[in-house]
Amino acid sequence: MAMADTGTLSALLEKLGTSRVVCVGDIMLDRFIEGRADRLSPEAPIPVIGVERETEIPGGAGNVVRNIATLGAEAALISVIGKDDAGGNVQSLVDDTPRLSATLIAEENRPTTIKTRYLAAGQQLLRADRESTSPIEKKSANAVLAAAKKELPKQNGVLVLSDYGKGVLADDIIADLIQVAQERGALVVVDPKGTDYSRYRGADLLTPNRQELSTASGMAVDSDEEVIAAARQIIKTSGAKAVLATRSEQGMSLVTADAAEHLPARAREVFDVSGAGDSVAAAVAAALGAGAELPVAAAFANIAAGVVVGKIGTAVVYPSEVLSALHESALMGTEAKVAALAGAQDMVATWRRQELRCGFTNGCFDLLHPGHISLLAQAREACDRLIVGLNSDRSVRQLKGPERPVQTESSRAQVLASLASVDLVVIFDEETPLALIEALRPDLLVKGADYALDEVVGGELVSGWGGEVMLADILDGHSTTGTIAKLEAGSKK
Repeated sequence: MAMADTGTLSALLEKLGTSRVVCVGDIMLDRFIEGRADRLSPEAPIPVIGVERETEIPGGAGNVVRNIATLGAEAALISVIGKDDAGGNVQSLVDDTPRLSATLIAEENRPTTIKTRYLAAGQQLLRADRESTSPIEKKSANAVLAAAKKELPKQNGVLVLSDYGKGVLADDIIADLIQVAQERGALVVVDPKGTDYSRYRGADLLTPNRQELSTASGMAVDSDEEVIAAARQIIKTSGAKAVLATRSEQGMSLVTADAAEHLPARAREVFDVSGAGDSVAAAVAAALGAGAELPVAAAFANIAAGVVVGKIGTAVVYPSEVLSALHESALMGTEAKVAALAGAQDMVATWRRQELRCGFTNGCFDLLHPGHISLLAQAREACDRLIVGLNSDRSVRQLKGPERPVQTESSRAQVLASLASVDLVVIFDEETPLALIEALRPDLLVKGADYALDEVVGGELVSGWGGEVMLADILDGHSTTGTIAKLEAGSKK
């Protein structure tokens, strides 16, 4: 079983836009309540959390499709929610996700599953679940099946069954869904639950974690040989064609009836394994939908898993992060620092959960000079992570005139990202970074001392949520405009 090389996986990234994946399963609302835990309760020996922020994202099958969409593929979600506030929140969240369409069937007497996680200092202290695990109503099951028939393409599709045991995927509907997929030549990927995997008979790939593999097979899974034996037992009893077993720090194992391949773990540092299985299912499905062979899709999923466990909470993976992990070189590392707004918000949320102080500065940075370097160094010294808002080419032309910028926005972004003082670069198209500042909510806003505090765009916003505005010292004698003037004067001599 030949695995993929870096070139093959890099080429795959460019094809993900052709992939269409339909995901059916249990969606839930993942709620994160974060704050500081500096004291114990006088009522019981438990920490008291001073709540600082609350966030909500789609979990379960919702996290699978978020990962599919952020990787660049087209995703369709089919699930069941309750007619409650949480269900409305889930609907709004998936509606706001690019490249994602959703059919969410609301049941009158069914609560939307909510998983509430309480975190302090980047650590999860408690999780509280509100849920029903009873099977969905027959009417809802029929609606799920009808939606799957509508969304699943006639050819080259992939169906993901994301089973969290919350009632959407009962045995009979699983069989019906797999039959529909087989009739249309679609591949079936299952993130399984429970002990009886025969309910997934006909699936092309099962993606259990190590504990799930052991429980379902009734066998030990400590060594490579034991994992292979357990996976083949699953293949024999379930009728599935292959198993991709995730094994935490031991990586993954792709096993078929007659071949096996072990993929070493790719994570540099593990912060949180929440949702890692979702990212694996999403990545392998998106890759298969783009025409990748199973070994290539598995290698791609292994890279994605290595990225996502380096984040905190139920996170997603972006193509730039996969590229950086693939090449692991200085140049490609700069690409991972350049992000669109959604990716930047995700990264900032991860840093905040690690209790890192996020700083922000902005500018055109057309021809980088010592004055820029000094400002960026001062800004980075005052925070743990520095975000640079970079004016787009159009924005620079509006501010500086039709002859500017000298360098394109992609070139300027790459140069900034190569600096050790810069952790993230976000290009914005407006004349001012006000909307970007509002979206990222930095703890520190930095501008040069040629501004007054009341002249700093976004200063009032940052101060309003408890942040700091800092004026950095300016190195005299350095400016892009001056440099360009000198170059033009020299060319006329």
